[in-house]
Amino acid sequence: QDEAGIPGILVGVSVDGKEIWSEGLGYADVENRVVCKPETIMRIASISKCLTMMAVAKLWEEGKLDLDAPVQKYVPEFPEKIYEGEKVVITTRLLVSHLSGIRHYEKDITKVKEETEKANRAFKVKPNQEKELKEKEAKGVEKTDSVKAKKEHEGEVRSRNSKPGRRDKEFEQEEYYLKEKFESVIESLKIFKNDPLFFKPGSQFLYSTYGFTLLSAVVERVSGQKFTDYMLKMFRDLDMLSTVLDDNEAMIYNRARCYVYNKKGRLVNAPYVDNSYKWAGGGFLSSVGDLLKFGNALLYSYQVGRFKNTNGKLLPGYLKPDTVTMMWTPVPKTEVSWDKDGKYAMAWAVVEKKQQYGFCRQQRHYASHTGGAVGASSVLLILPEELDSEAIDNGLVAPPRGVIVTIICNMQSVSLNSTALKIAREFDKEKWVQYVD
Repeated sequence: QDEAGIPGILVGVSVDGKEIWSEGLGYADVENRVVCKPETIMRIASISKCLTMMAVAKLWEEGKLDLDAPVQKYVPEFPEKIYEGEKVVITTRLLVSHLSGIRHYEKDITKVKEETEKANRAFKVKPNQEKELKEKEAKGVEKTDSVKAKKEHEGEVRSRNSKPGRRDKEFEQEEYYLKEKFESVIESLKIFKNDPLFFKPGSQFLYSTYGFTLLSAVVERVSGQKFTDYMLKMFRDLDMLSTVLDDNEAMIYNRARCYVYNKKGRLVNAPYVDNSYKWAGGGFLSSVGDLLKFGNALLYSYQVGRFKNTNGKLLPGYLKPDTVTMMWTPVPKTEVSWDKDGKYAMAWAVVEKKQQYGFCRQQRHYASHTGGAVGASSVLLILPEELDSEAIDNGLVAPPRGVIVTIICNMQSVSLNSTALKIAREFDKEKWVQYVD
């Protein structure tokens, strides 16, 4: 908090399904000297995508949603697309992994290509590195994994020595600051639905919040309910009673204010924005306690299938184990800006278990998602325990097993993923020390 100059920050940690640390540091409202507390509610930004994915997965399990059907089956208002003279198909599966070709906030495809080429030149491969790269590719590591990720990682290091919150290139996009209130998710499609695709669906990765706006329309039609109503019902089922829409008009108790730094380096209130155009991709508010509940519901669903000899004592998970496994399986051609070890899956970034050399660095399996909004930053990280088959078979442990960390702050452009991973590893290490003792 001190290094990054954050007014207020919330942190929560759960170990094996129990919330063992939740705390608010600094101010939820600087002007009125309202301190942060565990119940404080902040913008969770793109962690909203993970919540939306839970709804998509539930509808898919119920047989109501075909992940591979053209989106027009559910949302005929979204026009069919042509790319380079060829009719192309956008599916729900492509939307959740950002492979649809739908733009993000930048409208100019030329600028996007220029940025990509610039990043590629900065990461120009030397002849003696080609062999190493080919070996990595053979193990499923894409060349593109390093380009954006390396740049983001360097930015994370720089952020420790400079104040965040200024408008970096991402926050220079005008559409981050929309003030129009959209009455429905179908109405919000008008922002981008007639724009050309940036590439042929399925051929490339481009992180797109608007892809999730289209996804919310799919959920709405498939569920037969307003998207926001369906999500709020799901939050109630998950016991996430503090998770609500980022509605400016509503009275939301314990809501924090949002901040940025101006060009002179002074702390100022973040600009007014209306996030109704992107509920699914970045429009929810929550507390650290609720995000821990959400993480544990997923982790329980993921692990419960491993516990065979329970005599019916364990309840089923909100999702089936195979569904979460599918969600957390890295998708080819994807990349992750906030974690150089990860690949994007289905609305989650996933790092797979790996060790290249004996007695050297071990890469643990975990899933995470970060968020960046006007005046807010966030991260949710799930580090599953590597379950011991003997303990499972003998009924010595019960799911969920693992560490979950979430951090939310009321300042934009703060890199939090590496901090969350360090915290998760510390609690994981402490857990095993106690277990041995």
